[in-house]
Amino acid sequence: MSKAREALERWLEAERDQLILWIPVLLGAGIAGWFALARPEQWWALILAGCAVALLAVALSGPGRAGRSVAVGAVMVAMGCGLIWWRAESVAAPVLARPGVFTVTGRVVDVEPLPARELVRVTLRTDPQPRLPPRIRVNIAEKDLPDGMVQGARIRLRSWLMPPASASVPGAYDFARVAWFQGLGASGRAFPGVTVIAAGRNGGQLRHRLADHIRERIDGGAGAIAATLATGDRGGISDDDAEAMRRSGLAHLLSISGLHVTAVTGAAMLLVLRLLALSPWLALRVRLPLVAAGAGALAAIGYTLLTGAEVPTVRSCAAALLILLAMALGREAITLRLIAAGALLVLLLWPETLAGPSFQLSFAAVTAIVALHESPLVRRWFARREERWWRRGGRILGSLLLTGFVVEVALMPIALFHFHKAGIYGALANVVAIPLTTFIVMPIEALALVFDAVGLGAPLWWLTGVALKALLALAHATADAPGSVASLPTMPKAAFVLMVAGGLWLALWRTRMRFAGGIAIAIGAVWAVATPVPDLIVSGDGRHLALRLPDGRFALLRGRAGDYTRAMFGETAGSQAELATLADQPGAKCSKDVCVTDITSGGRQWRIAATRTDNFLPYPELISLCGTVDIFVSDRRMPQACRPRWLLADPGTLTRTGGLALTLRDPPTMRTVLLSGDRHPWVVAGRPAPRRSSPSAAQQPKPQ
Repeated sequence: MSKAREALERWLEAERDQLILWIPVLLGAGIAGWFALARPEQWWALILAGCAVALLAVALSGPGRAGRSVAVGAVMVAMGCGLIWWRAESVAAPVLARPGVFTVTGRVVDVEPLPARELVRVTLRTDPQPRLPPRIRVNIAEKDLPDGMVQGARIRLRSWLMPPASASVPGAYDFARVAWFQGLGASGRAFPGVTVIAAGRNGGQLRHRLADHIRERIDGGAGAIAATLATGDRGGISDDDAEAMRRSGLAHLLSISGLHVTAVTGAAMLLVLRLLALSPWLALRVRLPLVAAGAGALAAIGYTLLTGAEVPTVRSCAAALLILLAMALGREAITLRLIAAGALLVLLLWPETLAGPSFQLSFAAVTAIVALHESPLVRRWFARREERWWRRGGRILGSLLLTGFVVEVALMPIALFHFHKAGIYGALANVVAIPLTTFIVMPIEALALVFDAVGLGAPLWWLTGVALKALLALAHATADAPGSVASLPTMPKAAFVLMVAGGLWLALWRTRMRFAGGIAIAIGAVWAVATPVPDLIVSGDGRHLALRLPDGRFALLRGRAGDYTRAMFGETAGSQAELATLADQPGAKCSKDVCVTDITSGGRQWRIAATRTDNFLPYPELISLCGTVDIFVSDRRMPQACRPRWLLADPGTLTRTGGLALTLRDPPTMRTVLLSGDRHPWVVAGRPAPRRSSPSAAQQPKPQ
């Protein structure tokens, strides 16, 4: 024990400069623990366990670093859990009890145009009305939009509203969680006849006016991306272009983050420095680099505010300001400590962002880049030296390729976990796309906006459009290339945690112990890849199900399901094939009201039945059918006498479990959207009042 303690102390001494990097990681672990645990008693247990471990470590610690490190880490875990719990309670707002049609009067908080969908998304602070939350979001068709629909206006409308929807199937987007932290109590779509009662601020928001101005100068998808780069407004990007950017690994260009803030900051610094250097008097008497750094800081802050101050932009702005401060003080600017400071700032202010892909993708990419280039070996490889131009060019190209590859590897688990797909050729596409965006598109677009002030921006807008059309052509070509996308079904959360923890261990340490992170990454990756494709996926309302066919495709219960439902089931299944219709499959016996089919999986045959309509079903026939099937799925509440051999998935069960993903092996497994006894505030707020429920899966006999 003495030798082990000495070895631990020697290792911590060698890693003393890296220990501080784990503070935001452990704070994030506490936040993640709150999301992963279901009930308040479990959250209290995590907080108290962290405090107990910290006290024990302090009591047993000697003169070394181990005890203090454990104590600080345990405190950060407890603090993270308490912080996100407090945050969730502090933003609590009423949520709509049940869907319905409402006449709404309120003040416009935000107007977000969605030209690609011919909609405008409006956030309202409603006047006090019975049963209506104080903050809602509605979509209004462009053709129904009245004049004067700007921020601050008072409007009246009739709308179909519903509570924020939770994830419909395991692994899907959980809008209810996001809406809770935004204070949204309902969302829906307005009927024609929206009326402006009182005018708001003239002209609306600068951000949206600027986006409209840019889209007027450049048509089509190129104009939508130009507006996104300048303002962060992604509403004009079509679904096809957005999907191509995702599949090609270029979607990060549409999220205003480090690349864009760096380009704006660097351009402002260079411009100010060159202009001021034209004056010999200023050059001899004023520290021009310091003045240029101040101009860069102002540009970064202004750009962040203009683009909506989303989390990646705030993080990038904070990082830029820290870099400029380090440059002013003569310190090394771009380090992992800088990244840790930015992550800590974001987690302290918006701890809920940890659960979203934006935070994870943003910090994973920048951490991978900095950790790679802090490696002594990589520094030696790519250090500047006196050599011929073609060797220098090859070294720069090699650096870009290696950086792109490492970033793609770092981002792939996150993309697969959240979106169930990831681009394969992203590293190659980014070698062209990043320089094109940073050094050509953004500078020319900025000059075009400046020259528009005197009416001379047209040639520059033409050049911007040509460059952006080239970017879109690259995205579509990469996305359409054979094998361009890797798809996986929803992976276990534990596999994802293993890969993230292993990646952090590999990136943040400096001694040979860091290579142990590769073991965790390998285990998590094998686990994710080996996760079987579900045989049956059921939506949280029981209306939709997707059944795996013998050829690996999936068939939907309701053939008229919309594009969103089809995409959701396809992503959860990890399948890019077109979804078939269950009624068209051989062996499926479907009437207008009910479908019954058999599938073979896990060495046995399963019989599955599901209702397709709201029509009345004769009670004796319904009860008889229930007794002959293994699984019965319905969006209506079944009588207690309905007892399938294994699972009844009706509202009585689905209210407790949410959507289901079933793997019918031996033994069969069931993944659920909701945790057992889930008491997270957005789940409790969206849960209907208790009613008589049908038998749960646990009470039903197991398959033979």
